[in-house]
Amino acid sequence: MIELETLGTNSWKEFLSSPKAVLIISKINCISCDEWTRELSDWLGSENPSTDVRFGKILLDSPRLTEFKIENQWIQNISILPHNSIFIDGKQVCQWPGKGIEKLQNHLDSSNISL
Repeated sequence: MIELETLGTNSWKEFLSSPKAVLIISKINCISCDEWTRELSDWLGSENPSTDVRFGKILLDSPRLTEFKIENQWIQNISILPHNSIFIDGKQVCQWPGKGIEKLQNHLDSSNISL
């Protein structure tokens, strides 16, 4: 079973350097973000076998994320939350706004990642 990891100050860097990672950018009190988190968590827990793809979520308005924001300047351009990014070996290969399993699967497929 795959789990959605909650990332923080001490875990985001190692997570993004994983061979295959899907990062969900969110904020506290974001209703769409909460809906996406529930939908994704349910899907990861019930629909998929174990895989080498990691899934994680980071809350932009959490304290002490200055280093994350400095090292990931692209987040300044995010205007719609939730926002999703796929990283392969530490490099961002794909990003898109919004929620939905079908969108996620399409982006995983286009990034040559299979679950």
